[in-house]
Amino acid sequence: MLDPLLSRWLDVQAQALDVGSCDPQEVLPRLAEANVLRIGVPKHLGGLGGDVGGAVEAIANVASHSLAAAFVCWGQRSFIEYLLQSPNERLREQLLPDLLSGKLAGATGLSNAMKFLSGIETLQISAEPNDHGWTLNGKLHWVTNLRKNGFVAAAAIEHAGGGAPFILAIPDSVAGLQRSRDLELLGLQSSNTAALGLEGVELSRDWLLHEDARKFLPTVRPAFLGLQCGMSIGLARRSLAEVAHHLGASRTVLRDELEALRVTLDHLVTELKNGLLAGRFAAEPVPLFKLRIALAETAASAVQLELQASGGKAYLTAHGSGFARRWRESAFVPIVTPSLVQLRTELQRQANL
Repeated sequence: MLDPLLSRWLDVQAQALDVGSCDPQEVLPRLAEANVLRIGVPKHLGGLGGDVGGAVEAIANVASHSLAAAFVCWGQRSFIEYLLQSPNERLREQLLPDLLSGKLAGATGLSNAMKFLSGIETLQISAEPNDHGWTLNGKLHWVTNLRKNGFVAAAAIEHAGGGAPFILAIPDSVAGLQRSRDLELLGLQSSNTAALGLEGVELSRDWLLHEDARKFLPTVRPAFLGLQCGMSIGLARRSLAEVAHHLGASRTVLRDELEALRVTLDHLVTELKNGLLAGRFAAEPVPLFKLRIALAETAASAVQLELQASGGKAYLTAHGSGFARRWRESAFVPIVTPSLVQLRTELQRQANL
């Protein structure tokens, strides 16, 4: 369960977070104050303990109030997970306290890398070696949680002269790093989503998360995708709760569909948590891809059922703003990287091997 103060704040600000009229700098501190970011982080590292399944539930709970806030939470918690799984203990000790407290924003930045891992896209940042580390050039076109008053972004880097691609953490303070204006999204506007350009950025090996992206990415992909699934889970749960609220004598015909969707959702969530806990998805990503697709489709079905249960009221501005926001949120879930099309493409490729 979420902290009641955070729940109330998210409910009050949900519309403003979606359309961008709420200060995006306020989201991360609110999540941190409610200890959402510490769930699934070992206690000796400043967390609350537990496992990544608990972190999935935390993001789902946030998403049931605001997908924009859950999107920020996913970005932050994913970066925290990269640090937890990185062999760079010094960097973890340096960054983790400020990430857990919300003082520093962590941007996952690995969407391009995940597509690279599946052969969908080439890496967009290249590195030339120098005396202390590397000189970086390139661009990341879509990165979330680039908070204007302090962020660090993870990125996969290609060796210009050959060699294994690697993973770096890129702090916002380095010369040559440019953050674009926030992207003009249809919703989720208070999520600090922008592009990053790198021109002659010099970074030392101190910022190395892992020296081999092809080894690191499959290791962190289960958490990356699993935490992302929390957004679908929370959205679906909220819409199904709204359906139950609206069911009256004239709409009992929808009850069977409501119960069927609840059963489906519960089954998918159980499968996701069991797979994450057992560590199956690192070596066997296909079931995880299928779960991500199924959860996104379940969220879309739940929102459509909410529309039917609400009737014409959902189309009235005075009554339907919450539904309209969830409808926009459901349109985002299929396209966040890896998109459903990209996942289906990879599943088809795997089937043809």
